[in-house]
Amino acid sequence: MATEIEIKWYVLRAISGQEKKVKAYLESELTRQNLSQFVQEILVPSEKVYELRNGKKVVREKISFPGYMYLSADLNNGETLHLLNNAPGSLGFLGEGKTKALKKPEPIKESEINRILGRIEEGNLAQVKPESRYLIGESIKVMDGPFSGFIGTVEEVYDDKKKLNVMVKIFGRNTPLELSYMQVEKAS
Repeated sequence: MATEIEIKWYVLRAISGQEKKVKAYLESELTRQNLSQFVQEILVPSEKVYELRNGKKVVREKISFPGYMYLSADLNNGETLHLLNNAPGSLGFLGEGKTKALKKPEPIKESEINRILGRIEEGNLAQVKPESRYLIGESIKVMDGPFSGFIGTVEEVYDDKKKLNVMVKIFGRNTPLELSYMQVEKAS
């Protein structure tokens, strides 16, 4: 007698920084154990951010929700639930009792997963954005442009434009500059 598969979204906790390893392990084990039909999708939401390293722009991937993975799965199958709960790096499901074996985890609301999925899509469409924010009075070093190498002080921050007004001392006089986040880095 074939039972109907009931797919719902769940949140699986993982050791922070190991989400991708846990995902890769689960995908390979689900395939190996012929349980793939019970887990349709495993998501580790991430976004791309710009960083300035040694004066060069570097794009890296940053996990949006460290320590959490999203699964569309049918957890009525005991083998699948056991595999997901006991994978290396897995800390169990969000919303389950203290004793993992006794209580099945609660699925998350459809509205909540739609908000997360919408954020992922939005993140894929959005341009790469700088990660760091600057504070007024903070010392910065100009990394790009004609004033490269100068040290200045942040006077104003325009997060929406990703720009700064910076006061730089040139030939003994304070000179205001408007620079983008990508032209500066925090002075050490």
